[in-house]
Amino acid sequence: MRAIPAQLETSEIGHSLMDPFGRAITYLRVSVTDRCDFRCVYCMSEDMAFLPKRDLLTLEELDRICSAFVAKGVRKLRITGGEPLVRRDIMTLFGSLSRHLDSGALDELTVTTNGSQLARHAKDLAACGVRRINVSLDTLDPDKFRAITRWGDLAKVMQGLDAAQGAGLQVKINAVALKGVNEDELETLLEWAHGRGMDLTLIEVMPLGEIDGQRIDQFLPLSMVRARLAARYTLQDLDDRTGGPARYARVKETGGRLGFITPMTHNFCESCNRVRVTCTGQLFMCLGQEDAADMRAPVRASESNELLDRAIVDAIARKPKGHDFIIDRRHSRPALSRHMSVTGG
Repeated sequence: MRAIPAQLETSEIGHSLMDPFGRAITYLRVSVTDRCDFRCVYCMSEDMAFLPKRDLLTLEELDRICSAFVAKGVRKLRITGGEPLVRRDIMTLFGSLSRHLDSGALDELTVTTNGSQLARHAKDLAACGVRRINVSLDTLDPDKFRAITRWGDLAKVMQGLDAAQGAGLQVKINAVALKGVNEDELETLLEWAHGRGMDLTLIEVMPLGEIDGQRIDQFLPLSMVRARLAARYTLQDLDDRTGGPARYARVKETGGRLGFITPMTHNFCESCNRVRVTCTGQLFMCLGQEDAADMRAPVRASESNELLDRAIVDAIARKPKGHDFIIDRRHSRPALSRHMSVTGG
């Protein structure tokens, strides 16, 4: 693999990031592309207009920003998109970032994917030190899968899951709970995932970006889902935290873990330790707020990291206490205009 040259990774500003509410920022999610080979109905419209390639950070710039955060105490990096594995030469970035695992500066390098490219990349991901991955999968029905993703092939994703587990990767399935779409097969998803040794996390639909249709028609409160599952299974609450917003329970009957991410019915912001960088270099301190800081300009302004370090510290000082997600029932508008594929999952 072509190596990305190491950049200056020390800072005179400090080696830890603390927001105004005393939360240490140790988790960075980085979108490497807004492009995706699916068009999931809750995520984007079918005729999406993607960003010009000239607006995207280069792989070298992505590496430099990630490394600056690692130098300041970030212990977990998650590569996202869009679909991150469709980015050309993306394994070069994984290979370069793996040096932080080797040095002990980074605890985990991971990825969220739709699984379509896993058959090709699973072994390389494992070779780069990736140990856990999240795969987005909302149904086991091929026709329904095609309808949800518009372009996706379930068989291809299943081949990717086989390849990932064959490479020794620990897989967690993420499923968006969609009213009237997959709510009747959540039990099937749970037993299938746990039967393969994979955790399952259920997610409420988030009001990000204009889509074809209305999110109020898709929204299924996970409080209702959990109550239904609890009538069939024994759910034992766990204190497990993986650096994300999920709250976990052990399903006694299957022995597997079940997560719930509830941005709409329960604000999970009190322990937020994460920020997000977009593929254009915008740092969002909160997924549910519009405030962002530009990382691309300081990266391109100087070969030194002084300007970048200052921009990171100033941005974290503006991190809000939490988000205010709502689904606008009166006007059917998203809470935020940007799509999830821009910010990163």
